Amino acid sequence: MVETKTRIRRKTVAKDGPNPVDIYVGSRIRLRRNILNLTQQQMADLLGLTFQQVQKYEKGLNRVGASRLWDISRVLEVPMDFFFEDMDKEVAFQSPRMLYSTKTRANFVAEKQQIFSDDPMNKKETLELVRAYYKIPNRKIAKELFDLIVMLSKTPNVPADSDE
Repeated sequence: MVETKTRIRRKTVAKDGPNPVDIYVGSRIRLRRNILNLTQQQMADLLGLTFQQVQKYEKGLNRVGASRLWDISRVLEVPMDFFFEDMDKEVAFQSPRMLYSTKTRANFVAEKQQIFSDDPMNKKETLELVRAYYKIPNRKIAKELFDLIVMLSKTPNVPADSDE
């Protein structure tokens, strides 16, 4: 008896919407572009694309190929892994490889789902803080401010009305 395999339909943007991994990578492209205060048109010009193509990358409607991601990382002055940093496990589980894997979700997801909108990297305040930091002309003072913020982030929470 010959065993037949059931063919799994490949997901497509047209039928299923963008893949969450592509959306995440696009959001990281948009984040870095905004930090550098580049318009979509300026970025498109640097990449030799149309601004519509940049829009599609940022929304996850078009997947970013490896060579194009390399170019984007050079234009945005970040390492390639920047586009995948802090990716939620639930998003990572939806990559094409994982969608067709025989592994169960329970084996892959070790922590509960994180809500994308709660990510501090997507907040306006974060973007304003980063822009303000890079506008500080004295880089020694900027570095001292950075060190102070890092130190404060590691201290235990003390109530604001406390004398400590």
